Amino acid sequence: MAKLLNHWNALSLINLYLYLQSIVTVGETPEINAQMRAGAPFKIVLFADLHFGETAWTDWGPLQDVNSSRVMSTVLDDEAPDLVIYLGDVITANNIAIANASLYWGKAISPTRARAIPWASVFGNHDDAAFEWPLEWFSSPGIPQLRCPTEANSSYSGEEECDFRGTPRLELMKKEIDHNVLSHSKKGPKDLWPSISNYVLNVSSSHDPNIAVAYLYFLDSGGGSYPQVISSAQAEWFLHKSQEINPDSRVPEIVFWHIPSKAYEKVAPKSAIERPCVGSINKESVAAQEAEMGIMDILVNRSSIKAVFVGHNHGLDWCCPYQRLWLCYARHSGYGGYGDWARGARILEITEKPFSLKSWIRMEDGAVHSQVTLTI
Repeated sequence: MAKLLNHWNALSLINLYLYLQSIVTVGETPEINAQMRAGAPFKIVLFADLHFGETAWTDWGPLQDVNSSRVMSTVLDDEAPDLVIYLGDVITANNIAIANASLYWGKAISPTRARAIPWASVFGNHDDAAFEWPLEWFSSPGIPQLRCPTEANSSYSGEEECDFRGTPRLELMKKEIDHNVLSHSKKGPKDLWPSISNYVLNVSSSHDPNIAVAYLYFLDSGGGSYPQVISSAQAEWFLHKSQEINPDSRVPEIVFWHIPSKAYEKVAPKSAIERPCVGSINKESVAAQEAEMGIMDILVNRSSIKAVFVGHNHGLDWCCPYQRLWLCYARHSGYGGYGDWARGARILEITEKPFSLKSWIRMEDGAVHSQVTLTI
């Protein structure tokens, strides 16, 4: 145990040092790189569909949050990643009857923050969904007495009545960024509103922070307060941004959003998962975005794109090739949300020279499966 604690203390100091070293100030906007460690691959853990705050007024709901924290802690201790990505549906806002849902957001990121691991987040359809009044509240004994939960550095005392107003995307993201030095998340361009969390993160070389090894793109796939879609404006932003920072497509690119595109329906296994697809569960149909607005056409025509990663479907965890890239699911990580499949997380591993992108799934019980190399 002492050796494990010493390992984590050393790793936490390294992560914090690399974070501070990687901030390059351009005007008033800090451009943040996630720098690789010398002699080691860059490892990413994807936590998808945690659904914190679900039925928070019951005994069942808070227990699920405890279980979800245990999943994350186990995976983080087993994998010791360089970066964590929260891949949407971090909270179940439609079940959160409080004025400040970011308190539950903070609880969801706490296992990562406690280990001083940098993270980035992207929104899902439940993260700012309107509160849904339970029908049973309108029978005897009526609406339960609710109090807002407390968290360190919060302006809420816990004595205030909840007001059911919800917390919009922009406020959730602002609170994450303002209160967490290790957050790599960004609000994204204002002209993409109501879409939030559209940004790019540069994984840079251990030898030189100015040399990019991979670009990680994050896109808001909507849902909740607006339709489930990646808009044409977002697609244009991606096209222009990628051409600006990677004009010759020399640097590999990886894309993350929450709700699968309709392209996932085209490659989904019909029953059992068979090669060239790799995975362990295929227990439901793809629940795709409402429409395609151009993003997939851009991705398949860009040779540097290696893979897209999504969550949303709790009963799917496969990766399948689609033209020149891979379409992958994460793994349902949270005990909130539907389904009783075993929980886990998808792991990504980036190697610099030669470049490779490998992936596997780490389960809550420590098992590893579905290993795949995602460089076509």
